[in-house]
Amino acid sequence: MNKNDLAAQMVKDKNITKVDALKVIDSLVEIVSNELKAKNGKLTLVGFGTFKTIIKKQKKGRNPRTGAEIMIPQKRVVKFVPGKKLKGLVG
Repeated sequence: MNKNDLAAQMVKDKNITKVDALKVIDSLVEIVSNELKAKNGKLTLVGFGTFKTIIKKQKKGRNPRTGAEIMIPQKRVVKFVPGKKLKGLVG
């Protein structure tokens, strides 16, 4: 499912216009993104899950082309932890 498919499903389920559905999706993405940009960003939707940022430590890796050992720098990444209700629905 992509953004347009999601908007179409919202139109069908909630009887709103596609333009309004796309605005809601864009707003949600912007809010989540802005929250995760914060230093200790975290957004929890009870039953669905939690979006948060974590720090991946620096680690050793290998250049696949040459086989030379390299250091992969530390970085912040986004992690999603599904909520209990979502876990139960997915299986």
